[in-house]
Amino acid sequence: MKLRTTAKDLVKMLEETGTKVSISTVKRVLYRHNLKGYSIRKKPLLQNHNKKARLRFATANGDKDRTFWRNVLWSDETKIELFSQGDHRSAWRKKGEACKPKNTIPTVKDRGGSIMLWGCFAAGGTSALRKIDGIMRMENDVFIEETSQDLRQEVKAWSQMGLPNGQ
Repeated sequence: MKLRTTAKDLVKMLEETGTKVSISTVKRVLYRHNLKGYSIRKKPLLQNHNKKARLRFATANGDKDRTFWRNVLWSDETKIELFSQGDHRSAWRKKGEACKPKNTIPTVKDRGGSIMLWGCFAAGGTSALRKIDGIMRMENDVFIEETSQDLRQEVKAWSQMGLPNGQ
């Protein structure tokens, strides 16, 4: 049985072999084996080279002091789907296994009908959230670089004044 098989699918499979059972019977047997139907979580698709790069970064920078981190600028973008496909799926899994790769659906950024948002932050504050029109291209990099430069100047001012709220 595949993890993404529904109770309805199991009933159909059993009927094909000549066994007739109700959906509630199938669910009862699955529960007895500590399996429960959960919504599948969507997680960004991280390949092994991405995981290794993140680990290298954490290892190389884990011992930096506070003054270093006060001058670091982080940025990220997110894609919000306006017209999602409504692809709600369930999986039979044991409690505590929600984030295992076999129980998740990798997400990729290739569907239409969406908006892209970008922002950056540092120890002392955040930039305004910006909407990126179209696809992220080199033209957007100029805009992002200008915004990053503005925030870098603010970060420099914050670090000279000390962090807000006495942090």
